[in-house]
Amino acid sequence: MSLVGKKFPSIAVDAISEMGDNLKINIFEEATKNNKKVILFWYPKDFTFVCPTELHAFQAALQEFEKRNTIVIGASCDTNEVHFAWLNTPKNNGGIEGVTYPILADTNRNLSNILGILDIDSTEYSEETDSVIIEGSNVTFRATYLIDETGKIFHESVNDMPLGRNVNEYLRMVDAYTHIQEKGEVCPANWEAGKEAMSADRKSTAEYLSLN
Repeated sequence: MSLVGKKFPSIAVDAISEMGDNLKINIFEEATKNNKKVILFWYPKDFTFVCPTELHAFQAALQEFEKRNTIVIGASCDTNEVHFAWLNTPKNNGGIEGVTYPILADTNRNLSNILGILDIDSTEYSEETDSVIIEGSNVTFRATYLIDETGKIFHESVNDMPLGRNVNEYLRMVDAYTHIQEKGEVCPANWEAGKEAMSADRKSTAEYLSLN
């Protein structure tokens, strides 16, 4: 079920800083108390393959997000200890040394379960052990959330495990949403900052289509 247009869940989650400090981060409060947008991106596992390419890509774009009043936060279900070990592993050895934004450690899966982004094929109750047996990896897909200054989700996307994200698309989405906030216009397909947008009416749409 889509969460777009809804408030992001207000829940504190363990996290770690680049320096190894253990934190508690509430994404909703990060947005509302700081009056900033937040991009929260989930990845499956530390010490894997596509994942470090994405974390470095978000790091390379960090200043661009900051220029747009946007906080970058990564997340997986690994522990803070594993995150910190990966943060101290050099890039040329598959690590994420040099990443400076915080990373959530949703080890109890409270937030990822609320968001519905865990790789679970099926669950089955076992009477013999009085427990629920899960089929699937129970780690997160590559889910991404853009949250505005009121805590509302204005974009969400979920990629399957092998599909890395295009970080520039999220910068474009932040630009488009900011344009909507500031100008009250709507942004057509393939809109980029500096291009013409439209009023939300038939005349403006017709004029735009006649020129593009």
